Amino acid sequence: MSGPVLQQEQPLGRRGPWFAAIWLFFLLDPFLVGWHHRGTVAGVLGMLLTVAFGATYMWLWLQLRADRARLRDEPPVASSLLWLAGLVTLGLLMVVALGQVGTTAAVYVAVATMMLFPFVVGAAIVVGIAALVVVTGELVPGWDRSIGLAFSVCAASLAIFGIRSMLRRNIDLIRAHEENAELLVENERTRFARDLHDILGHSLTVITVKAELAGRLMDADPARAKAEIADLERLSRDALADVRRAVEGYRDLTLPGELARARAALEAAEIQAVLPNTTEEVPTDLRELFAWTVREGVTNVIRHSHARTCRVVISPTGVEVTDDGDGAAGETTGSGLRGLRERAAAAGATVVTRSLSPGFSLSVVRA
Repeated sequence: MSGPVLQQEQPLGRRGPWFAAIWLFFLLDPFLVGWHHRGTVAGVLGMLLTVAFGATYMWLWLQLRADRARLRDEPPVASSLLWLAGLVTLGLLMVVALGQVGTTAAVYVAVATMMLFPFVVGAAIVVGIAALVVVTGELVPGWDRSIGLAFSVCAASLAIFGIRSMLRRNIDLIRAHEENAELLVENERTRFARDLHDILGHSLTVITVKAELAGRLMDADPARAKAEIADLERLSRDALADVRRAVEGYRDLTLPGELARARAALEAAEIQAVLPNTTEEVPTDLRELFAWTVREGVTNVIRHSHARTCRVVISPTGVEVTDDGDGAAGETTGSGLRGLRERAAAAGATVVTRSLSPGFSLSVVRA
């Protein structure tokens, strides 16, 4: 994606160029002097140079404004030097054609310098411009003292520096906002991938177990094998529905539903299931977390434990899944447990894993 562009502006923003153009009012002095001497070559050149200087200054302002809208702060050094050289050349020609009144351009050159260069460089150039204005006012015969113009050079440059600092902070805030938005999108993608892994991991594990069971029963008990195959079809449809809900952004996960799925999955894996008969005592804000815990714990028992019994105990503040297997269910680095820890932390709960003799315990507890 290309860099962000601030395309929608407020009415004041659209009128910004007109407010900037107002300050060209001070170029009327050199223009009127040229108009007064319009019968001379110097007077005509003075008017043309003043108009060219004002147009160049506004062009620069519009270009920098467009760069800021694209969140670019400072133009390249070569471009900045070219702009400065153009304004200085036009300003010097104005002085040659019109005399001291042409030094009005010094204020605009100083302002442009502060817009184009870093503060240290710009401040040094501005001080040099102000000193040159004072010195020429004192040394050039027929010129008046230019203390007031030098003060204007410094004051205008300081004001522009303040405005530029504010704009830079705004740009930084916009960039931070864009980065935060990108992080939110990335986090949502991670959450979706984690949920999809958990949903499919559980469903595919159950489907695999039932398929293996159906294969073993095909000759020994054809009727039960047929029932298992029918159950496989139902489970695959449920898995597809779960994926669709995840894609649509829904998280239709209930604790009673997970306990029912756990019972069916454990029975299919020929593991005795000891499950609670009610979930009424579980607070509403913990039901989804406990459902994910049951899903993750039972899935790990079926996959890894080689257990004979799996027990789920639920209380108002916690849920525990234990088995009497060989402890292999205790994988603590998988993405399933990592995702469960993230969900538990969001709910103010803690995931606890313990090795038993024999077996393994996975619990989520909120103090």
